[in-house]
Amino acid sequence: MCGIVAAVSTRNIVPILVQGLARLEYRGYDSCGVAVVANGLQRARSTSRVAELAEQVSASKLEGTTGIAHTRWATHGAPLVHNAHPHFSHGAGPDAAGRPGRVALVHNGIIENHDELRLALERKGYVFQSQTDTEVIAHLIDSLYDGDLYEAVKAALPQLHGAYAIAVFCKDEPHRLIGARAGSPLVLGVGKDGQEHFLASDAMALAGVTDQIVYLDEGDVVDLQLGKYWLFDKAGKPVAGAQRPVKTVLAHSGAAELGPYRHYMQKEIFEQPRAIADTLQGVDGIVPELFDGSVSAARVFKEIDSILILACGTSYYAGCTAKYWLESIAKIPTQVEVASEYRYRDSVPNARTLVVTITQSGETADTLAALRHAQSLGMTHSLTICNVATSAMVRECELAYITRAGIEIGVASTKAFTAQLAGLFLLTLALAQAKGRLSEAEEARHLKAMRHLPTALQAVLALEPQVIAWAEDFAKMENALFLGRGLHYPIALEGALKLKEISYIHAEAYPAGELKHGPLALVTSAMPVVTVAPNDALLEKLKSNMHEVRARGGVLYVLADADTRIENGEGLHVIRMPEHYGELSPLLHVVPLQLLAYHTACARGTDVDKPRNLAKSVTVE
Repeated sequence: MCGIVAAVSTRNIVPILVQGLARLEYRGYDSCGVAVVANGLQRARSTSRVAELAEQVSASKLEGTTGIAHTRWATHGAPLVHNAHPHFSHGAGPDAAGRPGRVALVHNGIIENHDELRLALERKGYVFQSQTDTEVIAHLIDSLYDGDLYEAVKAALPQLHGAYAIAVFCKDEPHRLIGARAGSPLVLGVGKDGQEHFLASDAMALAGVTDQIVYLDEGDVVDLQLGKYWLFDKAGKPVAGAQRPVKTVLAHSGAAELGPYRHYMQKEIFEQPRAIADTLQGVDGIVPELFDGSVSAARVFKEIDSILILACGTSYYAGCTAKYWLESIAKIPTQVEVASEYRYRDSVPNARTLVVTITQSGETADTLAALRHAQSLGMTHSLTICNVATSAMVRECELAYITRAGIEIGVASTKAFTAQLAGLFLLTLALAQAKGRLSEAEEARHLKAMRHLPTALQAVLALEPQVIAWAEDFAKMENALFLGRGLHYPIALEGALKLKEISYIHAEAYPAGELKHGPLALVTSAMPVVTVAPNDALLEKLKSNMHEVRARGGVLYVLADADTRIENGEGLHVIRMPEHYGELSPLLHVVPLQLLAYHTACARGTDVDKPRNLAKSVTVE
């Protein structure tokens, strides 16, 4: 969600800024822009794609050695050009309307007290050109500016309530750039020979420009000038290099190349065998050390007696799946909470709880806030399942398991989800072992099954032609039901989420046993019912639920294990899974549901990788 790229250099940095925005397109946005110091403040903005912005920049011959750029996902104010970033201050006074002032700024996050700040600034004569909360910051810094941009930013930040990552420059100091972060990610890129420096919300934006990255901590402010930079912590004290070391981050753009695939989502679905293999690389046995961080996992696992999982969206469904594993295999009471809800309700804390966060980016604002809330209640033991080793979540949790799904461009998560499930299953086994509930024979059986997962996933991907046939039917529909039981109910939820995210078909998921308690009223021939039917202990119950659907004229689309004796027939479409996979079958059954959503969206002509109104990394509440 939203992207920042900024630079101070001796060369024209506009091509670098625009290229950086292109690399951040996967995060989701509805407008974009770039600004530089060039005979005052100059900018170009667009409510189209970055490619159109690049054409604007080329046509206007926009150039500069200090600049900022941004992709915006609208929160305050519609996605219109005048609301797009970068924003300029407009000098106070009766003649200020339409006259750019001194300050240019881009911002990720939300300023919660923007209304009161706007009123105070309007009283001083500042003229607002947008409905955004961001423009308030530009005017506020301008109002405090007295020849030193760092001091103006330093004075402004305590007045901002909410979350932000900002990059700001002033035309009166054309070779200076200030960045700051609180609740939203920002990194510093050190250029070649230290003669140019960059800011970005994601190191991916700087791929090919620099791989020397400094991750800013919460509350940090950075002052970038030609050939040098200074870092200050939230107390305003200088930060030594050892405290914020320069790290080599290989965020090469090649990882984001589409290759022979039609969309990134399709590419990422087919990357799942590799993603799982990479996530499990080096796992020769189940040991607590797989999860070590700032403390010993072995010690933490012995101390805890319950688990609290915090996550959002697809990651939440991964947590719901893990609850079944944790309680059936490790025998540990587990609670799963939607992160955005958890911190706003009264709960009963237990100091012996392991707080587990699940997040692809490691920067999800709601999940970070929920973690901090749990910690404030005295639940200090924390572990994250995360795909980004350098993220805020990894830094703030005691323990971590880093999945190796690789960069995921499509907004609808696929390979990150299955990699999370693999990490959560390993956590289940490690906790079961720590509690003396995992025999050597069981460990060997589970490890053998996990090592076979990449091969099993390849076999499931070979079902794509059959899924395409289903998608042709679904593309004509406006509603769908998904059913699952037990361990596969969260997979039904995930399948419904995928379909609604990218095809815009209304889809809901239910435990199959709940059909007669309401959803059955919706079943007609125009309501396809997708059923996840593994050959497990609940299969016969599930078959009864399927008969309920057929008796009402409903049409079933069933993902069935080979030995379930569910046959194709009128109103009953069956895709046979290659093999039954026991406790790990959720990782296999979710793949056809991903393919169904993908091919249905293709048939309906939607923007698969950038679905409307959604963003990849949700870094605001």
